[in-house]
Amino acid sequence: MRANPLRRPRTAFPERAGHRYELLVDGERFLPAMLQAIEAAHRYVLLELYLVEDGHCAGSFVNALCRAAQQGVAVFILLDGYGGRGLSEAHRQALAAAGAQLAFFNPLSLHRWRLSLWRDHRKLLLVDGEIAFTGGMGMTDDFDPAVRGEAAWHEVMLEIRGPCVQDWQKLFEAAWRRWCADARPLPSPPCTIDSGGGGGQVLGDFGHGGRAVMASTIAAMGRSRSRIWLATGYFVPTRRLRRALVRAVRRGVDVRLLLPGPHTDHPPVWHAGRRFYGRLLRSGVKIYEYQPRFLHAKFLLCDQWTSVGSSNLDHWTLRWNLEANQAVMDETLAGELARLFEQDFAQSLAWQAEDWRARGRWQRFKEWLFGGLDDWLMQLGDRYALRMESEK
Repeated sequence: MRANPLRRPRTAFPERAGHRYELLVDGERFLPAMLQAIEAAHRYVLLELYLVEDGHCAGSFVNALCRAAQQGVAVFILLDGYGGRGLSEAHRQALAAAGAQLAFFNPLSLHRWRLSLWRDHRKLLLVDGEIAFTGGMGMTDDFDPAVRGEAAWHEVMLEIRGPCVQDWQKLFEAAWRRWCADARPLPSPPCTIDSGGGGGQVLGDFGHGGRAVMASTIAAMGRSRSRIWLATGYFVPTRRLRRALVRAVRRGVDVRLLLPGPHTDHPPVWHAGRRFYGRLLRSGVKIYEYQPRFLHAKFLLCDQWTSVGSSNLDHWTLRWNLEANQAVMDETLAGELARLFEQDFAQSLAWQAEDWRARGRWQRFKEWLFGGLDDWLMQLGDRYALRMESEK
């Protein structure tokens, strides 16, 4: 029996009402807001990140976290065991001396080498159980306009106040209990009263969060009737996602993809994803490549339903990454996100099917080469998937 594409997928958390949201575009907005939230903490701070590299940005966060811990705020930091290697020993010692508790998700280990690709890609800052931030940022200078100027990566973070903050804390706590050997209990969040604000839902679960995000996204695309606008920093789509996009076009939906242009930190991934352009363009999907700088953001607009978070909706996300997004049912935020899309489309190269067919042989070769490598990696991943599940 076929699954109903309009059925809402089951996730770990229900839809909730009573939220206030703020869309924070680029580091000049979200970095000060996040640092200010840490400075204003009274009870506790939870920080979960994939990528950390020493520099001005990391130093600012470490200093803020140390000051909070020294003032009696409970500070819990969970970094990915691979992406968090860039946190210097000096910063680790400073955090420990201040009283902050630091743990690493799936540290690299020879005796667990089969699990080395299993990574925590979520991004979360949560303060006092009252405010949360999620999106695609890392604690690196690439997101900091004070260091990179106009070349700072284009990124979006979402500030959340309301009942979903408690769900984000539950996600953090489940991972924290597993990977912190001497974890002390996290403080309980305050009771949140439904104030009748915008709706929302945490897209994630306590196992493999990438699947929950993907399932919810496909379901939202299946319900869409006017537009599906998707922005992602790494576009290597699954067959199921490509099929959902093409089916939406056939229903008369305006389907647009906002993807990185020549500025990217992983050119092989960019070339591997571009091998799908031809078929999507012929099907009526509109493809825009952002030109000014690297587009690292991950956000989605399906009619008035929006999603912001860590997931790139690619093969890697589905198989290997722990992910989570915030789904939002709020017309005001949907309008803000639509305006952001329009601004970014205006700064992008819009590919036409005939222009794509005319691309050179060297470009075609790179798509073939890196696309083939991507396919091989996915087949290898499938081979070990069942064994990994048994070892987690």
